[in-house]
Amino acid sequence: MRITYDESVDILYIRLREGDYDESDEVVEGVILDFDTQGKPMAIEILNASALLGQIDRVMLEYARAPQTA
Repeated sequence: MRITYDESVDILYIRLREGDYDESDEVVEGVILDFDTQGKPMAIEILNASALLGQIDRVMLEYARAPQTA
């Protein structure tokens, strides 16, 4: 996963997995999802991100592992 924010154009881009996308769909105004050929999401692009989300000055990533089973 890769998360980038370009302050010069105010776009937050979240790449969920690598590869080429097949189509994009603006699910709400300013939020675009990219899908692969099977319809699985590949990326999320948020236009005018600071207006939609507020000030972007820090990104935190939390990953919770599934409990190990015996």
